[in-house]
Amino acid sequence: MPASRSYDLRPSYQPVAGQVAAGWPAAVTALPHGPLVLSVDGPAALDWDALADGLAAAARSTGREVELLDVRDHYAPSAAERLTARPVPAGDPFFTPLSEAGIRDLFDSVPRPRRPATDDGMTVVFGPGASLCGPDVLWYADLPKRHAEAAVAKGELPVGVNLGRPGEPGDLVRLFYTDWPVLDRHRDAIAGRVERWIDAQDTAAPASLDGTALRGTLAHLARGPVRTRPYFNSTPWGGRWAASELGFTPQAGNTALGYELIAPEAGVLVGEADGAQVEVPFQLLCVLHPEDMLGEEVHRRFGTSFPIRFDYLDTMGGGNLSLHCHPRERYMREVFGWPYTQHETYYVTASEPGARVLLGLTEHADPDVMRRQVEDAIADGVPMPVEDHVQAHPATVGQLFMIPAGTPHASGAGNLVLEVSATPYLYSLRFYDWLRKDAAGASRPLPYEHGFANLDTARRGEDVTKDLVQQPRTLRAGEGWREEVIGALPEMFYAVHRLVLAPDAGIADDTAGRFHILNVASGRGAVIETGDGRTHSLVFAETLTVPAAVGPYRIRALGSDEVHVVKALVVEA
Repeated sequence: MPASRSYDLRPSYQPVAGQVAAGWPAAVTALPHGPLVLSVDGPAALDWDALADGLAAAARSTGREVELLDVRDHYAPSAAERLTARPVPAGDPFFTPLSEAGIRDLFDSVPRPRRPATDDGMTVVFGPGASLCGPDVLWYADLPKRHAEAAVAKGELPVGVNLGRPGEPGDLVRLFYTDWPVLDRHRDAIAGRVERWIDAQDTAAPASLDGTALRGTLAHLARGPVRTRPYFNSTPWGGRWAASELGFTPQAGNTALGYELIAPEAGVLVGEADGAQVEVPFQLLCVLHPEDMLGEEVHRRFGTSFPIRFDYLDTMGGGNLSLHCHPRERYMREVFGWPYTQHETYYVTASEPGARVLLGLTEHADPDVMRRQVEDAIADGVPMPVEDHVQAHPATVGQLFMIPAGTPHASGAGNLVLEVSATPYLYSLRFYDWLRKDAAGASRPLPYEHGFANLDTARRGEDVTKDLVQQPRTLRAGEGWREEVIGALPEMFYAVHRLVLAPDAGIADDTAGRFHILNVASGRGAVIETGDGRTHSLVFAETLTVPAAVGPYRIRALGSDEVHVVKALVVEA
């Protein structure tokens, strides 16, 4: 690995048996001759009109006659209502359960496009659900979710961005809980027959990859180490460590939440590092190659859901996170519709002097008093004495804090926390947010009724320190290396280990049929070497997935300092 290698903001991989095409003309010239019905499917949060215009102009420049059919014009009047899962309890202002609807629910009847009468004729059917219209050729145009989320939050997307809601402004709750579940299931169902994948981040000049090359590339990546494209979101509590140390440009002044690997939103870049690239959802690796990625036992339990996520919480120069907990298993399943719950851990990667992590109830915490103080804070702006109820622990670099569902917690100001957690991430049940206001002067929503319904009141006092602030225990060791278990609980399906390597030392490992996730938490970096001859470098703060199919592999330390690699794996499937 070159000495100058630094954190890679855009890790990318070469396509297999093909190359990424740049622009509409390159995509259009690959279409078959003769009368043609082309469907372009994709998410709602796209500028579909601009996409259709660009595609049509390129096709017409080749002499084709083009007719456009927008499937959104054929959605049923009640489409939005059909897609929405009913909130439980009714009227919940904070969350809705995940929608279980299908893309066909958008229609009373699916439109059937007219086949062109001439050899040079082409009908282009476009919009979410276009694949249902019986096309000769199917393309998929995608926009990474971070673009839709950021644009809706800023009010920058046009009306009608949510599925089945023409003329309505974009809504984040609907995006998260309705649109994405419906669209993700639809995308996954048709991925095996898509004939061109279009990265529509620039609708005027998109990058694209033909379906055979797409699937060949995914098959290759599913059997070797792979890193997703990272990015950071800004929030009211965010810090600036990732901007100063990793080179991220803050969206709104801070780099609060770092998406290293959050499977439902993560993307893998395919293409030349200095040329055209397409961003492909990481989830497609799990959909098309579930046993290679997850392993047979993990796939049996979790389906195609990749169950562990790695992200950063950056409060260096920022503020405290809200005090919150996450739903317990049964509540998550029955109320919110997610089949497994949001257990978490915090690994302290960096911290400022005096920084703390809030975790677990104090010995004499009284939930009734806590509830009254939460309500007083909301109603009258009375500060809540948080440490009367929740313990404060020193944020020691290298310490892992276990956060099973139902445990009250918050990362304090002055931390860089690597969050090694179960994948569900949409249900933070906040109790208190330090009377903080957002940029518009409004308080953040506090769904404290959900929080108290899930609060674990049994584990408190010394049991919190004993169970949730664990000390490392050596699992195995050799010359210049050791593997430690730094966090495991019976109620959590995954464990967190740490590989400690002396300079130039190496350690042999084996996925043994279950994927591993690695993160360099200290030191310069490491090289991962697989049995089939692949190598993948990893530097400080980077995260890498080692699919189950890799089997035996080796990690070799780089640099003159000791290297710490955090490893997560499913232990109960």
